[in-house]
Amino acid sequence: MTVVAKVWIEEDCITCDACQDIAPEVFEVTDETSKILAAVRTDGTLDRNTGKAPLAGDFGAQYGELIVEASDACPVEIIKFELVTEGAEVVEVEATAEVAAEIAVAPVAEAVAVAGAASEELMALMEGDRSLAILFGSQTGNAAGLAEKTAKLAADYGLVPQVYDMDGFDASTLANHKRTLIITSTWGEGEMPDNAESLWQTVSSQGPSLSGVHFSVCAIGDTAYDEFCKAGVDWDDKYQALGANKVHDIQLCDVDYEPPWALWVAEALPKIACVDSSGTLQIELLDQMIAYGSSSDEDVVSGDYAPGIVNKTELTVTLEIFRYCPTASESGWDTVVCSLPANASLQDMLMAVKNNVDGSLTFRAGDGTGSPTSGVRVNGRLVLADSTIISEVVSADGRIKIEPLSGYPVIRDLMVDYSKFEENRMKAKPWMTSSPREGAYLINGMAVGVMESEDAVKLHAASDVKSYQLVHSMSDTVGYDSKYEGPGVHLQRWNRVNDPRSSEKYKSTLIATLNNSTGVWGEADLASISRYGSEGKTASNGLNDVRAYILNQTNYRGPHGRLVKWYGRSVKWTGKLNETTLYRQVLGPVGLISNIFDGVSARMVLGFTRTGGPPIRSLQALILPPAGIGKIPNMFNSKVKNHHQVVGLFNEIDQRF
Repeated sequence: MTVVAKVWIEEDCITCDACQDIAPEVFEVTDETSKILAAVRTDGTLDRNTGKAPLAGDFGAQYGELIVEASDACPVEIIKFELVTEGAEVVEVEATAEVAAEIAVAPVAEAVAVAGAASEELMALMEGDRSLAILFGSQTGNAAGLAEKTAKLAADYGLVPQVYDMDGFDASTLANHKRTLIITSTWGEGEMPDNAESLWQTVSSQGPSLSGVHFSVCAIGDTAYDEFCKAGVDWDDKYQALGANKVHDIQLCDVDYEPPWALWVAEALPKIACVDSSGTLQIELLDQMIAYGSSSDEDVVSGDYAPGIVNKTELTVTLEIFRYCPTASESGWDTVVCSLPANASLQDMLMAVKNNVDGSLTFRAGDGTGSPTSGVRVNGRLVLADSTIISEVVSADGRIKIEPLSGYPVIRDLMVDYSKFEENRMKAKPWMTSSPREGAYLINGMAVGVMESEDAVKLHAASDVKSYQLVHSMSDTVGYDSKYEGPGVHLQRWNRVNDPRSSEKYKSTLIATLNNSTGVWGEADLASISRYGSEGKTASNGLNDVRAYILNQTNYRGPHGRLVKWYGRSVKWTGKLNETTLYRQVLGPVGLISNIFDGVSARMVLGFTRTGGPPIRSLQALILPPAGIGKIPNMFNSKVKNHHQVVGLFNEIDQRF
């Protein structure tokens, strides 16, 4: 059986598709070169794998023969790979039929059935104590990070991992940990990292017996230093000298430590998982343990967590795209009929038009995860083109109309200029300015701030906005008021005000900017923002909270505060809801007294005219049409039901009413 440990691609690929045709699970051919898929690699990267990252799980056994066949079929012989022999020895071979035929690869035991079909011996091994101690010595946090990753992988082998910082670890308990993995860096010229020095000195001086311990070491260093990985080598030697049993050879890692660590953890974990609760290594169960920890795809899809079926049905749509040419100052619409899978994104569709119909089509492309700057208006909705699939936005008659976001200058076609938005955002200074507060220490010794869970939930809910650029475009005002900063900027400010980490001085500065002439009072109607889905409601609610907060903080001073205060008083005192009384009431008592000197308020209250002007003006539409077209509707002027309840509510809410 052919088992491939690593596969990579050298330069000068002619993109002939031969490798992808044979093993599409491993190779992907692009316009420039063939690549190794991320899904089959331990480093999770899509490239030629020149770093020679190992194949993940049992992919080397599953696709080994296909990889060899693909390398044989490569006309320029640039596919290289390494085979695994039975003794875990790695042999590098050239990807040619002649060389591959000369290499004798020892047969590898077939992987046994996992989980549900595990043998009785393996099930017995999995019983009892399954604890695993992972000790790390770290100067910069790299070893601590690898320890956390190792702990996550250990659970696949039925182990119960616990990560320990060497700083403060009780040396007398080392013998209690029958399964131990050590991950440590080396500081300077062969010195222990700061958090490991004390434990090292204690173990060296006391020399506790570790006869019942099974261990393996992963050492991180830098080949630029003479004492490469010395700290890890010292721990490896010390554990052996104290009687511990090494289950896997020490792994020495250079500055690019991720690939060798991945190779070490893939081999060391199943071996140390074969140590039973009595401290005996049952190495004969290693193949079964490897299969148990790297279950096959069939086991995954047959369980309760099977992935959903992606709808790839072809969808034919009539696409209307707004076009604008800045050099000719011309704009118009292009209509294209196209067929794509229903799960294709809007960006996929635009890219297809650009590649096959008109290469001059201009738009902002995202990375496929919902890039904030990839926004467009589609059938009246504001969406991110790189994360919105066409089946979600297509109309009932199969049409998709795409135009640029409103509120921004159009550069060309669907591309808009965000520079003014970014300028306003920089002026708003929405970055964190905090004050000293309580914190806590992580297991790796790093200090972090703490926050009440309720506050964290509220803060995350208020900040659950994928694109503040989209929020800016939801406003009806930004297109007409060049000085207005927009709801996207104001929402970021308000979220900082609500953040308990922000300093009081910083909050006061933000509130002052929200209450100035370009602040939240410049928005004409928050209801227009709330109609744009969940993010629109989040933004609208946030901006409404800003206004309420400012009114209460300023004791209802200023024109906006007076409007609310005197309107509330008019409802409470008169029992009538009459919008026209605001004309004078926002001016306070002096404004009410001025009714004596003109008939404006009287005409408004009595309902003669909406604006308080002479009644004859409202009759002009009868004589000179179409002056009456678009006339403001009749006033709202009605008696409040259950007036006593309204009075009670106002008294309860705020005595200032």
